[in-house]
This record gives sequence, C-alpha cells and structure tokens, in this order.
Amino acid sequence: MPEAGIYRFKIDGPYTPATMPMARLAEYMAEVAVILGERNYVHFVTLEASSTVLVHNVDAEAVPKVRDRVERTRRGEGPPEAMSAVRALNRKLREDNGKATLNAESAEILVFPGREEVLPIRFAAFNQDGTLDGVVIRLGGRRELVPVHLESGPVIHTCEARRNVAKLLAEHIFTSELRVKGTGRWLVDEFGTWQLEKFTISDFDVLDTEPLTSVVASLRGVQGSEWERLSDPWAELMKIRNGPMETH
Repeated sequence: MPEAGIYRFKIDGPYTPATMPMARLAEYMAEVAVILGERNYVHFVTLEASSTVLVHNVDAEAVPKVRDRVERTRRGEGPPEAMSAVRALNRKLREDNGKATLNAESAEILVFPGREEVLPIRFAAFNQDGTLDGVVIRLGGRRELVPVHLESGPVIHTCEARRNVAKLLAEHIFTSELRVKGTGRWLVDEFGTWQLEKFTISDFDVLDTEPLTSVVASLRGVQGSEWERLSDPWAELMKIRNGPMETH
C-alpha cells in the first residue's frame, strides 16, 4: 500500500456532486470516517467535481495507523466498527444503485460492490426451544406476557413470561443467576449472523453460584472416588462440559 496521506472514496452511481442529497453525502462520509479511524487526524478536503469522489487527507503522524487499519479491514480482520461500516456502505450503495472504491493515490484498496454484490439467501424467522443464562434486571408490565430483561455478560436478552412465571422470577431479580427455559424467536441476516428477536420463558432453574474451585475441592475430598485419583480434575470437568477435544 502506498505511503500516502490522501484517500479517495469514489462512488460510481446515478448521483453527481450536484445531485447527491446532502444528507446522503453525510451518511457516506460518516461511514468512510469509521473505516479510516484516527478521527482527530483525518480531514475531509473536497468533493471532486469530475465524479462523486470524497477526498480525505490524513495527517502524517497517523498515516501508518490508518494504513494498517484499512489493510486489516480489506482482509476482513478489521475492528468490528470498521467491518460494520463496510457492510453499511455496501447497503447504501445497493439502495442508490451504485458501487464504490477506496483508493490511496492510484492504488485501489477497498472495493464496495454495492449493486453488484451477490447476497446470500436470507432465512425466514423461526422458533426454537432452548435455554439462556443470566440475571433478571428488569421485569414488569400490564400484559399477560410480562417483559423480562435478562443480563448475560455484556448482552441484554429481551424476554417475556406469563404472569405466574414472572412472579417467581421476581424473587430472584438482581440476585441469582438463572437458566431460563423456553422458546426463542430467531432471525438470520444476510451475513449469516443469528439474532435473538425474543425469548418466551416457560420455566427456569437457579444456577449454583459456588466457585468452581470449591466444587473441585469438594469432589477431590470424597474418599475412594475417581476424582480423588485424577491428576487434573479441571481438564476432566472441561471434557464433561464440552466433550473430548478433536485431534487431527
């Protein structure tokens, strides 16, 4: 990739600089800015009159970081927000019947197929029985199916439960980690990403919060048990939980 501080996002589509709606232009600029990163060192310079080309200048001290970020994004290994911006740009280009490239000097770095992109089949939403683990952090409402928010690490699952189940869940709000059972409504987008639309809770169990170290110590303390003789009980627990590791 060239040692350059000038990046051009060139749009091949029905719009010209004179006809491109300003709001749409701002949307394109925002996504390109996310891909380039280093927001304090990347500056919009001009909209070239020959075609719809957004020209950006990168300050010298930020050129290596921007170059590395764009290259990783080109390989599909960029930061999540940059990869999301690539998808957003392709979606906007498809909507505008266009395509685009991101260039540094004369080199073509990123290609956005837009209207020419062949999308995978999008599956219809479907229901599937399953479980979710987490802590109830919000619960209540007047409907027969009561909204329930289940916190699982950084993810908040949007669930619902009938009033009799919600009443039991309320006893554990903010305290116990639960394994809720029920039926989830799942969506699979065009990129193959599974998204949980909602989950209807029919029952739940309170999970044992005793630390795993205590569990292992208790197992090894049972006289005459196989656990007492195991040299690595942690590995055995992982094997039970995840199954034996495949070898190639």
